[in-house]
Amino acid sequence: MKKKLFQITLFNSILLLFGCTAVSEEDLVDATPIPETITFNENVKPIIDNNCIICHSNPPQNGAPMPLVSYENVKEAVQNRNLIGRISSDDPVFMMPFGGPRLPQNLIDIIIQWNEDGLIEE
Repeated sequence: MKKKLFQITLFNSILLLFGCTAVSEEDLVDATPIPETITFNENVKPIIDNNCIICHSNPPQNGAPMPLVSYENVKEAVQNRNLIGRISSDDPVFMMPFGGPRLPQNLIDIIIQWNEDGLIEE
């Protein structure tokens, strides 16, 4: 009985020791600095294509109110449809992508910087 208890204790200790990791939320965020010049084609379009197009296609799917397939679509959404507010929200009712986790802050920051830099298309 003592041997079995010792084995269970040893097994649990090993699990505790090797089952824990040092991963934190900060480890999951890409800390790559934002490029000096943010453009739609180079920086923003890949974010939209990888995270938004499943619903914001043309025609929009799953109740999305507008497509985000072109520069003009995304520019209009930033300027007139509160796209930055939606992707920045922590409120589950407004959070985008809908039904999924919020975009990582570094991707949100790229879109914010693109807006602040004048919505360059190139």
